[in-house]
Amino acid sequence: MKIKRFLLSQLKEMLQPGKVLVLYGPRQVGKTTLLHDLLAVINLRSRFINADELAYREVLASQSRQKLGELLGDSQLLAIDEAQRVPDIGINLKILVDSFPQVAIIATGSASFELANKISEPLTGRKLTFTLFPVSYAEIYQSLGAFEARSQLERWLVWGGYPAIVTTDDPSMRQRLLGELVGSYLYRDILEMEGVRRAEKLVDLLRLLAFQIGWEVSLADLASSLALNRQTVERYLDLLEKVFVIFRVGGFSRNLRKEVSKNPRYYFYDNGVRNSLIQNFNPLALRSDVGQLWENFLVVERFKANQYIGRAVNTYFWRTYDQKEIDCVEEWGGRLYGYEFKWQGEMKKSVRREFTSAYPNAELATITPQNFEGFLGV
Repeated sequence: MKIKRFLLSQLKEMLQPGKVLVLYGPRQVGKTTLLHDLLAVINLRSRFINADELAYREVLASQSRQKLGELLGDSQLLAIDEAQRVPDIGINLKILVDSFPQVAIIATGSASFELANKISEPLTGRKLTFTLFPVSYAEIYQSLGAFEARSQLERWLVWGGYPAIVTTDDPSMRQRLLGELVGSYLYRDILEMEGVRRAEKLVDLLRLLAFQIGWEVSLADLASSLALNRQTVERYLDLLEKVFVIFRVGGFSRNLRKEVSKNPRYYFYDNGVRNSLIQNFNPLALRSDVGQLWENFLVVERFKANQYIGRAVNTYFWRTYDQKEIDCVEEWGGRLYGYEFKWQGEMKKSVRREFTSAYPNAELATITPQNFEGFLGV
């Protein structure tokens, strides 16, 4: 099964001489496949380089115009996979751009924080950045059709959208692949590059977050539960965000006396990764956390949809001290939009009444399995 990624057309459109396209994303999300798909549909002489290979890495790190020119040959496009492996990649990409302005360049990297730190300053004004996420529901919908996508909604809620998982039908193999994927996140990216020595604490932290989807997270409580200081917990959370495991959503407040906004909520970029951490792949009928799975799924799929269409959105949750809450509040185009996520049922009338009283110009909707596709842009 081949899933067409939405970024393919965007990358093709934005390729141009003298510019570097930077493609971020977590491991095993399909960056290399997307790169090969791009090379297959463009009419340019291309050179593909895997920076994991030492010979190429040494040339790319040489800061030598002559060596870089020999590597390019007559290529019109240079594609560098795993570019974060190259020392001082930003400076070398700048040399390439300045010395060979007729060449377009695309570079991929899984460890966003390392690659970003190395290329941002040297390539100021010379790069465009894209992020590839796990396969979105909208991409599944486009590739498989409406009926098939809807019929497998439970599968996406439980197993997530990593390409290897989407294309594997055997549940035991999916579970094994997800286990290896979670290990890859933690050990290869964070432990190797940031010198984190307490791998078990990272796993424990993620497990705590996995059980708190849809709840505000107190850093003080996390630190106490993990027997770590607050600064270490903050650092771990920051690293986990930078390698695309989790992301935070803050509280929305224009009326500080009634509205809770101190602590953030955390969501996982992929439901399958979350379920792997707690070792629960049971079907929905046997689970007590269906509401959390539904909320995480919708928050991250909406995030992907906004990213892929280039819509600049501020995203929050909303809750009052008397426990009235709305799962997702978006601010864009000068308007507020509130969304309550319900696997079953509707938004409480008291919640609707209080939010619209505070924000009379806001639009409100309940997102359910019957209407979620419009919310996700399909």
